[in-house]
Order: sequence, then C-alpha cells, then structure tokens
Amino acid sequence: MTRPIIFRPMRSTAVRPDTRILDLWRLELAGYQGLALEWSRRSRLAVLVAAIAITGASLSAHDMWMEPTTFTPEAGKIIAVRLRVGQDMLGDPLPRDSGLIDQFVVIDSSGTRPVVGRERADPAGLLQVPVPGLAIVGYSSHPSQVVLEADKFNQYLADEGLDAIAALRTERKQTNAPAREAFSRCAKSLVLSGAPTEQQKDRVLGFTLELVTERNPYLMHANDELPVRLLYKGQPLAGALVVAMNRVNPMAKINARTDASGHARLRLNQRGMWLVKAVHMVPAPPGLDAEWASYWASVTFMLGDAAAGSATR
Repeated sequence: MTRPIIFRPMRSTAVRPDTRILDLWRLELAGYQGLALEWSRRSRLAVLVAAIAITGASLSAHDMWMEPTTFTPEAGKIIAVRLRVGQDMLGDPLPRDSGLIDQFVVIDSSGTRPVVGRERADPAGLLQVPVPGLAIVGYSSHPSQVVLEADKFNQYLADEGLDAIAALRTERKQTNAPAREAFSRCAKSLVLSGAPTEQQKDRVLGFTLELVTERNPYLMHANDELPVRLLYKGQPLAGALVVAMNRVNPMAKINARTDASGHARLRLNQRGMWLVKAVHMVPAPPGLDAEWASYWASVTFMLGDAAAGSATR
C-alpha cells in the first residue's frame, strides 16, 4: 500500500562529520567490488537523487530499514550504511538529512560513536568496525508529517495490525475522514565482525519504539526461532504485530503478536538477510500538528549460517 505524503521534518539537528573516517572511506572504496563505480557515477547526482527521493511516492511507502554494505566486515574495515524506504524489501534510497536525524550511532565493545556521512549522500552513513564483535547500528528520526485520505489510512491501519486505532476512529466517527499523522523511524542493524558467540547481545538504544533481538542471529540456522522484545518508551508493548520478511522471498511474511511482556517469537525459515519490523500508533501528544503519532521500528541482520562473507545486494 502506497502512502501519499507531505514530507516535513519537524526539527533540525546539526551533525559534524568526522573527516578522518570520510578520508579513510575514500581509500576503502576500492575494496568493495562495484561500490566505487556506483559511488563515482552517482556522486554528481546526489542532490538530485535526494530531491527526487524526498518528494517521490516511494518515500511515502511503509517501511524504513538499514542495509550495510556487508553484515560481516573484517575488524578495522570501514563500511557504508544505506537507509532504504519502501515495501516488501524493495526500497529507494533515503539520503542523509541532518535535519531529519535524531540519532545515528553505532555501539560495540569499544563504546558508542556517531555514524558519520556527507549531507544528501547515499550511502547515508559510514562507520569503522575497530574490533571483532557484534555492532549495533541505530538510526532514529524526528517526526515528519503526512496527510492521508480516509480509505488509504484505514487500509494502512489494517495492514499494520493497528486495530485499536481503527476502533478509536470508529468511536470518534472519523472512519470516513482524512488523517493527519506524524511518523518517526526507529531502525537498527546488527553487524558482526569475527566469530559469533553467545555473549554477543543486541542492546537497548533508547528509541521511542524499539525491537530488541534476544538471541544472536549469527548463531542461528534456518527454521530456528528468534525471540524479540518490543519496547515503547522503554516499557514492554503488548499486542503489537511483529512482522519478519526475508530478502529472497519477502512476500512470505512471518507474523506474531507480542505478549504481555512485549515478547514475540519468529521462526525464520530460510537463510539470508532478514528485516523484522513493528509499528505503534497513539493519539498525537500536544505540540505535534497531527491527530496521530506513529513509530516504525525495524532491525536487519543476516541469518547465522548465511552470514560468513555475505554482503547485501
């Protein structure tokens, strides 16, 4: 379902790039087959691509996720992180926009540091993996506004399992009315350098809506269950729809509802890149020029026995 959008970032945050990482990235580009050629061809078009992406219909589609150039980098390497907006894992670039970014960080055993990048660039971020281990890349956005026609908003509520909001609109006699929404993105990606271990854990980054994997996916195999926990403002969120999809066959979605403790279990039935997502919506708090506030959480990773040496396409 495509969501027509009026796209207006609501706050602005200045981001100072780390020029050392950017300079190192230029040297690393030659190590990624095809990426250097893509970068050179597209660099002159970066501003144009950004403008098209922001105003185009693709940005109004449902999901936002992160795709690193590889999920399994060697220690010391620099990787790029692409932001994607789309549906069923078919996404268009979301170039870096410092006015839209609330947080863009990476956390690993060496600490927490910002994911740097050039304004309006795709990939939107660059990071170095200094030591072996599991790194958690996190991106959260400021809210942006969208106005949806009644039928499209109602379908969107049905698609995302937002039954409580649909019922509330019926109670308020708003079912046939357009909706003003402020939406925010809360995306994570799990990147592994070196061998996976049981001690490597996902971490809570403090996003408004956040999916936390409770098992290292790089130790998993096809048909294993992945336990996840969904948090809203740091507290377990019950009754939310959690959806997992695989890049090879994204239409074969795996769905589960969170229990009273915010937990859901997803049996991931094939190898490759996975996207797990959830959406939560509430009446908009004071200060937002909207009726509804929605939060879109996602986490991407490579299933364990497909991970070694793999990169996103």
